[in-house]
Amino acid sequence: MAMADPVETGLQKNTSLDGEQAVRQRYSAAARKTESQLCCAVSYHPRFLKAIPDEVLERDYGCGDPSPYIQAGDVVLDLGSGGGKLCFIASQIVGSSGRVIGVDCNADMLSLARKHQPQVAENIGYSNVDFRCGRIQDLSLNLERLSEMIGGQSIENVSDWLKLREVEQRLRREKPLIESNSIDCVISNCVLNLVNPQDRQQLFSEIHRVLKVGGRAAISDIVSDEDVPENLKNDPDLWSGCLAGAWREDEFINEFRAAGFAGIQLVTWEHLPWRTVQGIEFRAVTVVAYKPSQDVCLERHQAVIYRGPFARVIDDDGNQFPRGKRIAVCDRTYQALGRPPYEGHFVTVPPRQEVAPSTAVEFDCEQPNRVREPRETKGLQCVDNPSRSEPCCGDDCC
Repeated sequence: MAMADPVETGLQKNTSLDGEQAVRQRYSAAARKTESQLCCAVSYHPRFLKAIPDEVLERDYGCGDPSPYIQAGDVVLDLGSGGGKLCFIASQIVGSSGRVIGVDCNADMLSLARKHQPQVAENIGYSNVDFRCGRIQDLSLNLERLSEMIGGQSIENVSDWLKLREVEQRLRREKPLIESNSIDCVISNCVLNLVNPQDRQQLFSEIHRVLKVGGRAAISDIVSDEDVPENLKNDPDLWSGCLAGAWREDEFINEFRAAGFAGIQLVTWEHLPWRTVQGIEFRAVTVVAYKPSQDVCLERHQAVIYRGPFARVIDDDGNQFPRGKRIAVCDRTYQALGRPPYEGHFVTVPPRQEVAPSTAVEFDCEQPNRVREPRETKGLQCVDNPSRSEPCCGDDCC
């Protein structure tokens, strides 16, 4: 876990937010000396830890393990990568065909990660990790490149500020820190709640922006079971300790949906709270969410059948699927329900004669949850076939 505040870029920047200062100072110190109060007990697969130097392992601060949701060959982005432990774990999971990008803005944490990067590459036999300097709520702006371009200049007047803005916008446009639609999996370990509340909508929008369609975010963080009162939110130590900025557990999930994610799952929820303050329980959770396709809804005569066990389910678009009913869906929904995290929960029923996307008409979204009559998928001229010659249940048929 690492701070989510900007590095010093050569600009004379003042801040009135004690929380930001506390985060910056606390994590800079934690990069140099282990601070036990900044982490929960997290178990990682030991085979991934062997290649990572002890100094990195000792300076790791987190609350969960999003690494099980990384796949071989993925391009992975770690938000708030800190000393690099999670990046070095991810690098082994994705293999030599994958890539890992760590983003942090704490100079001390970046220095720690980069210091041990060559050794980890030698230990695993390849180099596929890149550490970049930026704010996790602003994944377009490379702060190190900005610092190089401004050359330590200070802002003296409005004209200087406008020139800086022009430089920033050119960097975002021409050399963004993270390209749009370029990441398979975004991970983070107890960092998002360090971001200021006014920046959190942008934070989730940025995660959504950089992911490929079908890509996933696997985020571990600390949440609360009740609203955090103002007196706790204004405590710099509690803020930098991942408590004061915690989302209420249901609001954390709502942030993903508001940003356009679907297939959102609460995959871990620690029953034992990490801390209890003023009767409020703070615990670690991991949420996995997917970036859905925005393709036009096409009518290709497809249907799905929800298997159960619930009487009905509703997806993030409001489509309802009663158990056992053959429901008409557009091609976009049909494709999505055949992939994770929905895969296995639905029977996908293709049309007997495929309708090419180039000839398909737009799906009638004004009639959602419509039962697809069997003849729509079989075709009106369905021809009788003789009984199957082979056993319907395979070699074990009685």
